[in-house]
Amino acid sequence: MIKLLESIPVLRIFDEAKAREFYIDFLGFNIDWEHRYEDDFPIYMQISKQNCHLHLTEHHGDASPGSALIFDMQGLKAYQQALLDKQYKYARPGCENTEWNTLEMTITDPFGNTLTFSERL
Repeated sequence: MIKLLESIPVLRIFDEAKAREFYIDFLGFNIDWEHRYEDDFPIYMQISKQNCHLHLTEHHGDASPGSALIFDMQGLKAYQQALLDKQYKYARPGCENTEWNTLEMTITDPFGNTLTFSERL
């Protein structure tokens, strides 16, 4: 039997501090692990929020900036309000109803990657 279990997107980042501020402090992901070949080398890390995992990399060639992800979720309005309550300087995300019967919230990270959180209505 063949069974796909999970896909883990790899996103390009250019500034570790900004990535931590956005993904950890603002969006509420956790750092699972980090890797560097040496202290002054680029970082490669896995972050997660519940069942969602992402890899963030500063390594040239690992991924292209400007990627787009869609997160299928429940409780989008509550998540949106939690993000708005943080008063993050660089994003105040809104939600919109789509023609394809979803509620969606789209946020662009500091590196040009577009993250869309989508709830089926």
